[in-house]
Amino acid sequence: MSRIAEKFSELKRARRGGFIPFITAGDPDLATTELLLVELARAGADVIELGVPFSDPVADGEVIQRASERALRNGVTLCDVLDCVARIRPRMATPIVLFSYFNPLLQFGEDNLAREAQRVGIDGVLVTDLIPEEAESWTKKLREYDVDPIFLVAPTTSDARLARIVSQASGFIYAISRAGVTGPRADLSNEAEALTQRIRKVSALPVAVGFGISTNEQVKSVWRFADAAVIGSAIVAEIEKNKSDPNMLGHVGNFVRDLLRPGEDRHS
Repeated sequence: MSRIAEKFSELKRARRGGFIPFITAGDPDLATTELLLVELARAGADVIELGVPFSDPVADGEVIQRASERALRNGVTLCDVLDCVARIRPRMATPIVLFSYFNPLLQFGEDNLAREAQRVGIDGVLVTDLIPEEAESWTKKLREYDVDPIFLVAPTTSDARLARIVSQASGFIYAISRAGVTGPRADLSNEAEALTQRIRKVSALPVAVGFGISTNEQVKSVWRFADAAVIGSAIVAEIEKNKSDPNMLGHVGNFVRDLLRPGEDRHS
């Protein structure tokens, strides 16, 4: 059983909803990324998505686009991201999902990626723009190295494509709460719950819901019907706002703890 599967089994036994934060590797720099990974784990992260900076992140809103730009100006590459995880692994056991667009992974090669992901301690790989029709060799290779291939599904995903996606996936399914790009929204769409119900009809994998989640209330709302809530832009915005503050780690940690305030219901 993978670390991701173990974590979701643990959450299920505890009747708790999971929390999955996203940050961009190298924003504001790689040394800080390492510290942020540890702080997110301490603050309550059950799984962490670590983004590979990319020059054209078309699925992301302005906040994460700017984070990628800052990391790329620092010269951060996929190799740097892998090295970052290797350095941090002795200090934390929280599952880490590599979150990337396809081009950097294609240049690296599927054999190299799967082998290196296992070596450094990456637990899953999510490729935002790799369609299931072209993913089979990648998912097979990742599984050979005990790395979970994780897929996005959207409210617009057809039933036929949904069945094809879940047949290749492991770890969890990432359900996009609405069409469009990442970024906080005042209200969550009802489409997220309907999509989660559709996924449950064809897969026993846990469902994590993301895109647009930014408040304690929205996290609790997701936990009503899904196994985990994913928050990216709101955390990346907190990093951006405090990037020059010596206590930036404290601000980000407190922001996450507020999302998961003690005493709030984490039942899903």
